[in-house]
Amino acid sequence: MQVPLWLALVVVGYLGVKLIRPPWWLIAVLLLGGFLLADSVLAPAINALIK
Repeated sequence: MQVPLWLALVVVGYLGVKLIRPPWWLIAVLLLGGFLLADSVLAPAINALIK
């Protein structure tokens, strides 16, 4: 069975919020920071570090 990536991310995110109960400001900062870094000049450097 193949699950789409977006569905897996939604399920993992939902369970993480329900089980760990992080503050909403932390979730917003992580999402916004990740979005901004992915579209910045630092993206190739981050990609090289991850691989």
